Amino acid sequence: MPLSKAQLLAWFGKLDTVYAAQKEYLTALDAAIGDADHGINMNRGYGKVMEKLPDVADKDIGTILKTVGMTLMSSVGGASGPLYGTFWMKAGMLFGGKEELGAADFARLVAAGVDGILQRGRPARGDKTMYDFWAPVLDVVNARAAAGDDVAAMVAAALPVGEQALADTIPLQARKGRASYLGERSIGHQDPGATSSCYMLQTLRDVLG
Repeated sequence: MPLSKAQLLAWFGKLDTVYAAQKEYLTALDAAIGDADHGINMNRGYGKVMEKLPDVADKDIGTILKTVGMTLMSSVGGASGPLYGTFWMKAGMLFGGKEELGAADFARLVAAGVDGILQRGRPARGDKTMYDFWAPVLDVVNARAAAGDDVAAMVAAALPVGEQALADTIPLQARKGRASYLGERSIGHQDPGATSSCYMLQTLRDVLG
């Protein structure tokens, strides 16, 4: 089954709920190695997204994704606004006129989003960033798309790999952003951006049922 526009909108609505519920946890993670604002920023950003979505809910998927990206860029502080904003904007550029996304489309969405993260942040695997979550997830998504899986099966296969990748950020020493200033003191803490990224995939799994 493809990812429908209704499911896409439900995904963003559920993300708003999840980031509101996890605001304190994400902020606590960020307090250990960052600016102590990641949860606050994600909650604010998706709250703004939900204000904007009714105006574009009848538009094509590309317009919806670009609107989400632009809203996050303009409303979220720190690194997460530009990174997540670019994720969605890059994806949105691919899907003008689209009303649903098949498996190949979904793989292109993730690839474009990850490319946006790379362009904005220039991370490498092992830097203790959200890219440590997305890189292995993209590998699985591409492999499952090539094998003919539908979107739900792709997400189901990628999620446990991403969850392990998230856990694997804990022993890493940060080499990007404010966390890198801590040097070895950044070891032993889960990366906040990888955590909020994991919520994205978990939430999509829930929406797809």
